[in-house]
Amino acid sequence: MNERIIELNDIAPKDFWGAQDAHLETIKKYYPKLKIVARGTTLKAFGEKEVLDEFETRFKRLMLHFTRYNRIDDNVIERVIQSNSQDEERMPDHDKILVHGIGGKIIKAMTPNQQLLVDMLHKNDMVFAVGPAGTGKTYTGVAMAVKALKEKQVRRIILTRPAVEAGENLGFLPGDMKEKLDPYMQPLYDALRDMIPPQSLEDYIQKGIIQIAPLAFMRGRTLDNAFVILDEAQNTTHSQMKMFLTRMGKNAKFMITGDPGQVDLPRRTLSGLKEAILVLKDIEGIGIIYLDDKDIVRHRLVKKVIEAYKKIENQD
Repeated sequence: MNERIIELNDIAPKDFWGAQDAHLETIKKYYPKLKIVARGTTLKAFGEKEVLDEFETRFKRLMLHFTRYNRIDDNVIERVIQSNSQDEERMPDHDKILVHGIGGKIIKAMTPNQQLLVDMLHKNDMVFAVGPAGTGKTYTGVAMAVKALKEKQVRRIILTRPAVEAGENLGFLPGDMKEKLDPYMQPLYDALRDMIPPQSLEDYIQKGIIQIAPLAFMRGRTLDNAFVILDEAQNTTHSQMKMFLTRMGKNAKFMITGDPGQVDLPRRTLSGLKEAILVLKDIEGIGIIYLDDKDIVRHRLVKKVIEAYKKIENQD
C-alpha cells in the first residue's frame, strides 16, 4: 500500500482540523478509498498512487486557502476538492484586499491615502508614513508585512518601537524586562492578532519568524529578507534613527511610521523622524507619504478630538 505524508507547515492544526476534527472528517468523506490519519501537524494517507496524487494536490490547495483566508468550512472543502480549476493556486485581487484576517475578516486600504501607502510600499524599499493617530499607518503596514510573509516575499517580520518613557518610569513597573516593555509593543501585537490565528502567531514568535522588540535591540544587526516596521518613530533621536536605517540588509522592506505631533522626547531634543524626512526626501527608492485627518478610521470622535487640540496648539 502506498503512503503519502503531508505537513501543515505554519498552520495551527486545531484551527485547520476543526472542532473535534470536524473538517478532517468532512475531507475523509470525499476519499472513501483512502485511509487518512492525522496527528498534530502531520497527515498520513494510504491507498492507490493515482488517488493519493489527486488527494495531495487538492489537499494542498485547501492548505493554501487556509493560509490566505485563515478559515475553512464544509463549503470551502467541497469547492476545493470537487473543483477541476486551478483557482485556489492563484492570488485573487478582490478589490485590492491585503490579507484575510481572523475568521476571514477582509483587511484592505480604507482611504485613498492608505491605498497610496500600499502602492508606495510596492514601489519603494523604504517608506515613511507620517500622520496623526488613527490614520491606519501601523495597521496598514502590518497587513502589508503579513501579506509579504504569506507570499514568501520575505522570511520574517520585525516590528520595533523606541521604548520612550512617556510620562512613566519603567523602573517602577513590576516584572522582568519583557513584561515592562510589552505594553509599549501592545499595538503591534493587537494588529497581528487581527490577522494571524493565535497558535500560528505564537509559533511564528517562538521560531523568530515574527520578532517584536524595542529599538535598542536592533543595534548591531543586519536585517536581511525581512519586512521591518519602525513604529512611533517620532520618538527616536538622531542617532537612533540613523542606527535603524543603516540596519537594512538584502531583500528588505523598511517602513517607518510616526506622528510628529506626539513627540515624547525631552525638550530641545530633535525628533529623528522629522530630521530623516528632511534629509532623505530627495533620495530615489525612498517614499514619503503624509496622512491627515481625512484618513482617521477610528471612532468618529477621534477626528473631533484631534481638531480640538489643534486649535489650542495653534494658539500657543
